[in-house]
Amino acid sequence: MLQPVGTHARFIYSVIRGTSCDEGKSAPEYVKRSWLRCLEEYGLDPNSNAEPVVVPRQELLVRKERNLELVSFADPEMAHLYRQLAGSGYSIILTDRDGVMLSYYGDPSFKGAASRTGLVPGAVWSERHGGTNGMGTCLLERGPLIIHRDQHFLARNTGLTCCAAPVFDHRGELIAVLDASGESDRAQQHTLVLVNMSAQMIENRLFLHRFRNAFVVRFHSRPELVGTWSEGIIAFDLSGAITAVDRNALFQLGCKKADDLINAPLERVFNISLPALVERSHKKSFHALPIYEARHRGRFFAVAQEPESRQRGTGAPRLAPRDSPSVSTARRSALDELDLGDPLMARNIRAAKRVASRDIPILLIGETGTGKELFARALHAASEDADQPFVAVNCASIPETLIESELFGHRHGGITAATAEGERGKIVQAHGGTLFLDEIGDLPHALQGRLLHVLEEREVIALGSQTPIRVDIRLVCATPCNLEDKVRRGEFREGLFYRLQGLVLTLPRLHEREDKRALLRHVFAQEAADAPSVSLGEDLIDALCAQQWPGNIRQLRNALRAMIARRSGDKLEAADLPCDYGLGPRPAEPAAPAPEKDSLNALGRAERDALLRELELERGNLSHVARKLGVSRNTLYRKMHRLGIEWSIKKPLH
Repeated sequence: MLQPVGTHARFIYSVIRGTSCDEGKSAPEYVKRSWLRCLEEYGLDPNSNAEPVVVPRQELLVRKERNLELVSFADPEMAHLYRQLAGSGYSIILTDRDGVMLSYYGDPSFKGAASRTGLVPGAVWSERHGGTNGMGTCLLERGPLIIHRDQHFLARNTGLTCCAAPVFDHRGELIAVLDASGESDRAQQHTLVLVNMSAQMIENRLFLHRFRNAFVVRFHSRPELVGTWSEGIIAFDLSGAITAVDRNALFQLGCKKADDLINAPLERVFNISLPALVERSHKKSFHALPIYEARHRGRFFAVAQEPESRQRGTGAPRLAPRDSPSVSTARRSALDELDLGDPLMARNIRAAKRVASRDIPILLIGETGTGKELFARALHAASEDADQPFVAVNCASIPETLIESELFGHRHGGITAATAEGERGKIVQAHGGTLFLDEIGDLPHALQGRLLHVLEEREVIALGSQTPIRVDIRLVCATPCNLEDKVRRGEFREGLFYRLQGLVLTLPRLHEREDKRALLRHVFAQEAADAPSVSLGEDLIDALCAQQWPGNIRQLRNALRAMIARRSGDKLEAADLPCDYGLGPRPAEPAAPAPEKDSLNALGRAERDALLRELELERGNLSHVARKLGVSRNTLYRKMHRLGIEWSIKKPLH
């Protein structure tokens, strides 16, 4: 047991021993249980100065990918809760089932305390690591609770007030905690109520998404509360049998566990069959209808929804016989077309499909030429907004003096960016669809804050205007460099960096892909569409697969395009490899003389020598060098030209 040293430690010890003053005796029982766990199970010291535990960045990305649906549905609820508590000093936090922070909406006035106490993405707030606290204690108590100031076990956290509520999945398993933390002087019960309501809404959204292709009955004892956070939800398979019941439904029906209802028909619960309720819901335009509970005749109001797949079709939905199997056939999407057999790409595609129609930012990381924009376009085409605009912007190719008006629009001559087509910014042009920002790391620092405002407030203010324009966009960003390094150097805003990390996908280099042959044939088929008689010889395919392809798919595409254009016959062989793409054997030619040392100043000579060393270390792979230096390939080309560096890649074909 703890040997009390320090005021806070003595306070905890006195409460547990029952010798504290009246204030200590009023500590909730769940707080006392948590303190005992911290002392007896975890062996924690209230005065510990150990640094907060934060998982590595890669582990955080894996956890966020594992919880994609949770994060995507929680994000709008967190934003709404943050606005409800605006000005109160609270920040909104979501942790996974292990207490690891996945998402964070921070109040600027709370930023200092947040960094001191470890309220940062990736921080571990389980009781074992964070002592008694809102998130960790909620995970074990499995109910909404407040941990107010001195009720925290670790002294460093006693300035915080945490209001936390659990989030359960359709099986009743605790999967997350939603928390509002701040430096409030009072433990505010109304804040906990709002947090709990938001947690319930996240649960409802997850439940409805999980059973989007099932029949669903939503009900409440009050008609105006059907469709709100407190409604009960029951899911049915196509035979009309209950497959899942949420905890609100169990509470309203007075059932202890879902197993009591699984596989039963709706008539076991209410005085109506599922087909009849579906039909009546259609006729009443989905207004809540009065029904009666089967056992005690209590009155409820309910509406039945048909499967989402059937809602998109025409005609009334039909329930299958109880013994007939449900058969579904999935149409290949634009994302599926990119799956040619590489395991990493297949994993990327699976993850992207799970959020294809969700409002969650996606960050694509990959060298120049790996197909980041192609992937973004496929993601857009696979979404429900495929008929809306796809707007692509390369942040590195637009001069810094023009990119602000290009992105946000500008007002000119009394006409706002909302009404003049030529002055609408790219963000407004993407309204309803997808905005793709390539080379996001090159976005000027001043504009990063404006982009963060757009993502959080869903509005744009054009240059020269004071009128906000509401926008609804799906954001996909891409970068060849490590944004985390830019954050450390102060070149990229930390807040924007975390906001872009809804889903992070890494696109493999061409020479690392396991589906090179299939990819090569796929790209060739696209390039030879106008010349269907042209074919590839097996020796050429072997030679192309053996290349390193520093320019990745883009270089491959250009090489194939050149071979098709210059062909002398309809079958392309290894001899047709173009030497000017750094692939085939080059004719002997004198090397370009290096610039005289005197033509560069001391700084230029040092820069040239350093760049040559990097090129040697990376064996001439310009993409690797650019990524290592944190610049785009275009910037690297310009730098090489200025320093008089010519670098040709000569690789054997075997």
